[in-house]
Amino acid sequence: MKTLVTIITLFIMYPFASTMDQSAPTTFSTEIIRYSIPEQDRQHFETAYAEAGKYLQASPYCLSYQVLHGNEEPQHYIVVIHWTSQTDHLQGFRKSQQFPPFFNLVKPFYNNIEEMKHYDLTPTQWIRK
Repeated sequence: MKTLVTIITLFIMYPFASTMDQSAPTTFSTEIIRYSIPEQDRQHFETAYAEAGKYLQASPYCLSYQVLHGNEEPQHYIVVIHWTSQTDHLQGFRKSQQFPPFFNLVKPFYNNIEEMKHYDLTPTQWIRK
């Protein structure tokens, strides 16, 4: 669990670390979705998210996204999506024209979700430069 928390923390912080004004309040939100995908479905899962990413890129509410694949536990995937805010994700993206085709691509894996939550940054971080 400690390794998972460390990985998630790094990917939550890293994309914005170089551009963040440390004194400015942050308004973006990070969504973490953890999946357990059986071996026979992994290629389909990765292909679906590669295609679904086009709809995330088209959304003005999505800042970035990344799909991570577990080394020690290859059935585990973590999808990290940075949103302009949790409200923008839930009230903007989910009601936008990009959501239905995005959801249709990832819907086959809905029952494989182990966690789907939003996280906010804390002031604690460190990144080697």
